[in-house]
Amino acid sequence: MTNERRRARRAALQSLFEVDQAGHDPERSLEYWVSSDGLSHQGLEFASNLVREVIANKAAIDAIIAEAAPAWPVEQVASTDRVALEIGVYEVCIERAVPIEVAINEAVELAKTFGGENSAAFVNGVLRGIAERQSTNNHATATAGA
Repeated sequence: MTNERRRARRAALQSLFEVDQAGHDPERSLEYWVSSDGLSHQGLEFASNLVREVIANKAAIDAIIAEAAPAWPVEQVASTDRVALEIGVYEVCIERAVPIEVAINEAVELAKTFGGENSAAFVNGVLRGIAERQSTNNHATATAGA
């Protein structure tokens, strides 16, 4: 199943990239990428949810990225890196269905596959900073409530 979810994330990134760059319909784009990768029905559902939720939460996700990487305005980040980050931020901060380390690793793998020479390190650094900040905030909230 892990390989299936990784392939679903890859299809989601390709679809989100196509939507970002060409303005194509997300569902039709995802259908293409899912069928070309031979994903199962479960893989399609996972990828579809990622695409739908990243698009629905894009403003909030991009605000989290902007806060974590102020030296790199979101609109100036390479599209593949930004989409990998958006998927990672969604999984780390919003969905929270997988362990943080898994979400970060998967986003880094997407950046390695689709990004440039420094993409994986950039995505890793931004997501680790977000995860650390989130952990610190959760700890402070728990301590204040004790």
